[in-house]
Amino acid sequence: MKVIVIGGSGLIGGEAALHLAELGHDVTIMSRKPPVAPALAELPFVAGDYINDDLGDGRLAGFDALVFSAAADIRNVPMDGSRTPEEVYREANDTAVPRALEAARDAGISRVVYIGTFYPHVAAHRIGECPYVTSRANTDKAVRALNSDTFTVCTLDLPFVLGHIPGTQVPHIGALVNYAAGNIPDMPVFAPKGGTNHITSKSVAQAVAGALENGEGGKAYLIGDENLSWKEYLERWFAAAGNPTELEVRDDIDHPLLPNAIMFAGAGATVSYDTPAEIRERLGNYATGQIDTAIAEVVQAYL
Repeated sequence: MKVIVIGGSGLIGGEAALHLAELGHDVTIMSRKPPVAPALAELPFVAGDYINDDLGDGRLAGFDALVFSAAADIRNVPMDGSRTPEEVYREANDTAVPRALEAARDAGISRVVYIGTFYPHVAAHRIGECPYVTSRANTDKAVRALNSDTFTVCTLDLPFVLGHIPGTQVPHIGALVNYAAGNIPDMPVFAPKGGTNHITSKSVAQAVAGALENGEGGKAYLIGDENLSWKEYLERWFAAAGNPTELEVRDDIDHPLLPNAIMFAGAGATVSYDTPAEIRERLGNYATGQIDTAIAEVVQAYL
């Protein structure tokens, strides 16, 4: 298949692009800027900004399938308050994503895997309350509503994703590694209350390949791997960094690296679920039990 990956310069899209290429697909990356990771830089590249560009200008022509791995989140909201979260999310998610898929459909693309988030499933009570969760829920519905007999669209809704592509540096991951290694002495050492599901970018890439082949149109697949409390999760990082530590759980202060602002299920919430075996089978039986391996790889890359 000729596949274009929108958002292919990032971790999730990039890992999917590399895995699909390894499987023999003809893969092209689309993002605003060319990827910096050497492995991704070897793949064909088409510049494109799905929010501001007219993707109906022909650049999507000739592809069989689309993997859409881009969205706005809290990092895209201006710190100066010049735009509200609702405004940012509505433009980049609710409006621009379905418009991009319509352009893909009109260009002759017949299969789409959209990378969504687990929040509409695990924190449905926050739809209408949290701008981010509301926006992602709206986008997911709008994307799947485009499914038809000639345009198959399904979504993979992900929990927290962990991974590394050599040649990339992510500041908050670097901070986490150094925090776990004991290299940031002024940062308080503790774990926030609650926990969540995690999955690796490699497992997601395997699921993307499975969804392109076998995904049922109109379906939203909630996938994941390991359920961990934040205490368990952070202690794995500390151990991998050679600094095993028993962490105190606190909810009286905000964690510097896992603040309440990114806990869209709610501060202190515990999110836990298992992906049914039949869904994993449909999605190619993506690998599970991979979190420790991924943490070790990331620590080795940053220390």
